[in-house]
Amino acid sequence: MEAEKSFNYAMQLVNSSVLSMAMHSAIELGIFDIMGKAGVDAKLSAKDIVAQLPCKNSEAVTMLDRILRLLASHSIIDCTVVDDQQGPPPHLQRLYGMNTVSKYFACIDAAGSLGPLMVLTQDKAILQSWYQGKDAILEGGIPFNRVHGKHLFEYSYSNSSFNQLFMAAMTNRATLIMKKIVESYKGFENTKRLVDVGGGLGVTLNIITSKYPHIKGINFDLPHVIEHASPYPGVEHVGGDMFESVPEGDAILMMCVLHDWSDEWCLKVLKNCYGAIPKDGKVIVVDGVLPFEPKTTGEVKSISQFDVLMMTTNPGGKERSEEEFMALAKGGPMSSKQKAISLIMACVTQLRSNITKSKSSQVNHARHHNPHPTLTSQRSLN
Repeated sequence: MEAEKSFNYAMQLVNSSVLSMAMHSAIELGIFDIMGKAGVDAKLSAKDIVAQLPCKNSEAVTMLDRILRLLASHSIIDCTVVDDQQGPPPHLQRLYGMNTVSKYFACIDAAGSLGPLMVLTQDKAILQSWYQGKDAILEGGIPFNRVHGKHLFEYSYSNSSFNQLFMAAMTNRATLIMKKIVESYKGFENTKRLVDVGGGLGVTLNIITSKYPHIKGINFDLPHVIEHASPYPGVEHVGGDMFESVPEGDAILMMCVLHDWSDEWCLKVLKNCYGAIPKDGKVIVVDGVLPFEPKTTGEVKSISQFDVLMMTTNPGGKERSEEEFMALAKGGPMSSKQKAISLIMACVTQLRSNITKSKSSQVNHARHHNPHPTLTSQRSLN
């Protein structure tokens, strides 16, 4: 029995890309949106769904049903089998509905969706990078750079269609994560001026200031990102470069920023953050946290996948363990006093500034080569 189970799992791994690409097709077709708009308890056949698509293919119902059956077998959607005396033998029909997983891939309200992030990670510009994995390990270099001659941020800046995918993915992902965080994390309550470093289009700060209207939000990102940001009450958009300086505030937020960069570059950013906050200020880091020993939980699997994705696409990017975050705090101008809160795929880490500025000399060596002048945003994939 155990041997058969192992064999089946091995066979599943052989075709593991099938699931992600089937999901990609479903997202591009808007299948989850159609199912979501039908209602929580709605049960739709493949024929019902195809009727809402601009199909010219007579085989569309059969093809879509096969994809939906695959998704149901992975518990991504629900499936109910009902009698269908009008249909072909065995006179049964599969009806599909949304569940707690598929809701994260529907774009039907302002709650955010993981659909755009999946479309981004399955884009051919990124998929091509995986074919350079072996050579990158043996010879060095970043797989994405080996394919495109530039790193992901530069590529996005020069490719408008990819940039649109990128910003849509970041905005939706930020919405999902921050709405979860503000439900439980109380660290914003006494904050008066909050700077979101790498804040993209300002969605994250809008969520925070909507819950805490007393906060003055400073959304900080590269100028070409800020110029596309929408106005939000209580939020000021400021353009700049986090590797040069950051705006002052009594708290600084960095969500899914540090995982894009090597330790040296992270220390450079942390130094600038330290210089922008008072002695009792804090830096709030939201990133995935990996245990040293691999675990088989869904959370660890997800963060581990993002870690290898960072290795494949980003200059020195990686997901870090709690110990590695501690090392960053000790190696830079921050104290090692940290508070970690596990929350969905993220951790909230407060780095309190209570040591002397003279210690910041430890990170003066950090900037040796600048790979960031054309960043799409100072926040990225995870």
